[in-house]
Amino acid sequence: MDGQDPFVSALHDWTQVFMRYSMRDFLLFSKKTGLSMSQLGAMFRINEGKSSVSDVGGGLGITNAAGSQMVDRLVQLGLILRSEDPDDRRAKQLKLTDKGRSVLNETFHARQAWLRELASRLSPEEKQQVTAAFHLLIQKADQLGSVSEPEP
Repeated sequence: MDGQDPFVSALHDWTQVFMRYSMRDFLLFSKKTGLSMSQLGAMFRINEGKSSVSDVGGGLGITNAAGSQMVDRLVQLGLILRSEDPDDRRAKQLKLTDKGRSVLNETFHARQAWLRELASRLSPEEKQQVTAAFHLLIQKADQLGSVSEPEP
């Protein structure tokens, strides 16, 4: 990172720390539940309103056949429901069950546990400073425009 703006370097360092801790806790949660990263990814997509097998498969970069097998397994586990699309009986709609929503909520809490620990180590003044800086960064990032989803 030689010659780079110290601010950009600090952002990079923070991003690395954030991703390392978040992914560590996400992977531990995945192992604890026995769900693969792809299965959890499929559940996140379904939660976002991507409600077909092709939406799920395309978003994960897998074939429709592999997506269908994954969906079958998630249905068997009681994490999602598959039903006919009322507008097109050939198509299937996917939605999370209460159990599936509960699992996703647990993933959010698992990935954020380290943030609560970090916050407990900051003084009230430090929390104020960091909060103000994050609000400014969020505001400026919003001005960059929308983030589009990558093409499969």
